[in-house]
Amino acid sequence: MTETERWRGIAAVTFVSAAAALLFTAPGALLVGVVGGAYAGYARFDTAPSPDLSVEREVSDTDPARGDEVAVTVTVHNDGGFLPDLRLVDGVPAALEVREGSPRLATALRAGKEASFSYRVEASRGDHAFDDLTVVARDIPGSAEVEQTAAVDGDEALRCMPALDDLDGFPLRAQATRQVGRLTTNKGGTGVEFHATREYRRGDPLSRIDWQRLARTGDLATVEFREERAGTVVLVVDTREAAYVADTDDESVVERSVGAAGAVANALLDAGDRVGVASYGPRTAWLAPGLGRDHRQRLRETLALDDAFASTPPDAPFFSRTTLTRLLGRLPSDAQVVCLTPLCDDGVAAFARQLDAHGHAVTVVSPNPTGGDAVGETLARVERRLRVRDVRRAGIRVLDWEAGTPLAVALATAERRWRA
Repeated sequence: MTETERWRGIAAVTFVSAAAALLFTAPGALLVGVVGGAYAGYARFDTAPSPDLSVEREVSDTDPARGDEVAVTVTVHNDGGFLPDLRLVDGVPAALEVREGSPRLATALRAGKEASFSYRVEASRGDHAFDDLTVVARDIPGSAEVEQTAAVDGDEALRCMPALDDLDGFPLRAQATRQVGRLTTNKGGTGVEFHATREYRRGDPLSRIDWQRLARTGDLATVEFREERAGTVVLVVDTREAAYVADTDDESVVERSVGAAGAVANALLDAGDRVGVASYGPRTAWLAPGLGRDHRQRLRETLALDDAFASTPPDAPFFSRTTLTRLLGRLPSDAQVVCLTPLCDDGVAAFARQLDAHGHAVTVVSPNPTGGDAVGETLARVERRLRVRDVRRAGIRVLDWEAGTPLAVALATAERRWRA
């Protein structure tokens, strides 16, 4: 129980009025002092009630789609005595935005009675557990209050796990790898694209003999094609505190990065590539590259539910060198990296260059959060533009993805630049 100090000045008024009545023989001042003394005594000797509540929370949908509105109804039953001034605040998860109604209620509640209130929240990606109900009970004069939490019976969590977005394809850089697939390499072998010719060797299939050269010169030669092999790709999402900025559409850049990671992963898995996912931030996430339907589901769950990709920024310290060392130790030697980051500072740009320097072909997918005409926004836009230029000069492909532009359109524009 704590004192609210609501009646803090009443005692001073009482003494001043009494003194004035004695000095100036003023009956009115004496009356004010008497009334004030009565209020002061009442406020001091009354005590705050001890609430005894049963609380139930009902959620209309515990497995909503992203963007759906979910109705939450809280019912409070008074199992104790009369509560003249009761304040209730529901424990709404920080990542959920209240769209309609209020998660608060102020009421008086008689013994055996109940009160309820409702509100609606917008579902966002992730697991969202509600906290206990916060209860504040005051006495009638409001001079003392008791604050406590009340456990809630019923559904207390939402799980929103969006499906992976569709993308027709994602171009990877040429590399050497062992698995047969669709990624062209600089090594000759079986495939569909011409690579070179060599001398005929005993056992070469007849279908690969250069019959035109044989007819022209009489020499036997074998045609080799560019081999097509599967790629190994790790998607690295920038989840540092600096990455949690809003773009010109007021959408979180981290949300755009995670959504893009899902779309790119979906396209690569459809093409037969091995795909993994990792975070670049204080909250560590790692899913080793893999294939198949089960792996696709694990990747979807990781992006949607892992704390590393939460929609709220981290509050833990971040050590870039430790994170880079850990990631390099996990990356397969032939893995490419797709880094999804807004490129808001030089630290992540250096991270991409260091990965590329260690032999991992890097592609940066960068949601652009800059916009507006204010001086600070203009400066941030220019700095980011220079950062993108420096990363490209290091030989790293950058997809500069403007807000409001579909990822497929931005990718098609970037592909034309990469081929030029």
